Amino acid sequence: MPTDHTPNKTKKALIVEGGAMRGIFASGVLDAFMEEHFLPYDFAIGVSAGATNLIGYLGHAPKRSLNVITKLATDKQFYSPVRFAKGGNLVDVRWLWEQSNRDYALNWAQLFSAIPLYAAVTNIDTGNADYYHVQPSNLGQVVEATTALPVAYKNTPCFSGRCYTDGGVSDSIPVQEAYRKGATDITVILSHPLSYQMSPVKSPWMMKKLLAKYPNVAQAMLQRSNNYNRSLEFIRNPPNGVTIRVIAPPEDFAVRRLTMNQKVLHAGYNMGIAAGKAHLASQKGIHGLDEENCHFCF
Repeated sequence: MPTDHTPNKTKKALIVEGGAMRGIFASGVLDAFMEEHFLPYDFAIGVSAGATNLIGYLGHAPKRSLNVITKLATDKQFYSPVRFAKGGNLVDVRWLWEQSNRDYALNWAQLFSAIPLYAAVTNIDTGNADYYHVQPSNLGQVVEATTALPVAYKNTPCFSGRCYTDGGVSDSIPVQEAYRKGATDITVILSHPLSYQMSPVKSPWMMKKLLAKYPNVAQAMLQRSNNYNRSLEFIRNPPNGVTIRVIAPPEDFAVRRLTMNQKVLHAGYNMGIAAGKAHLASQKGIHGLDEENCHFCF
């Protein structure tokens, strides 16, 4: 794909990783941004929970994502091991999306008058990532697709002639896609500490068995750690002329993919608030940092 770099203007992008309940960190970062009306980006790309966090951010709905994660995503209607054991969904992402809109309505005009939002989804036929421009006509479908965890969500979202699963399977941190879209100043909100490296799948045979109906998705899962770590390498060693700023949880961030403990979740949210404020301070030149020397800063 040709790269659309405009020489006279630096194009800025915001990337938000998913990670299910680990998205509580990004929700805190983005709430800190909203408090300061900080939106200096030309476009944003979200994956899974990162996409839903961005919807709250671009819709300027402070604490919406916090409430969705801590009040709805911990509800048994969303997360039910008993239902899963009986052959149903472990997580019901369609219910979560619909209920969140009932309980925490969005300002649609605000959302769609902000910067363009793209969401990564995984094509079940190819195992590769597709990137949808989120619009009123496809919002619910894209959200369901980008958050449809393989195996844990039995339904297969289909629209536009294709079927999809969670975007994190094929591109958890779409920083290279942002670069392909012409961004040379990229801010990335991660859901793991900076020291994290993804390990390969421990039992490839089990993954292939669980996803036997979708062999290319199974293959993408087996390649996921390589793709993920390549994205981290791109972040650490960006091309010449590209600045990448990283906001990541601290090493003691204790939230896991399916953490339901309220105390742990709120602690993770507060870590996000603190990291968001630190990033804003660095952009304002506080503590000796500014945009010229803030590469890879929090």
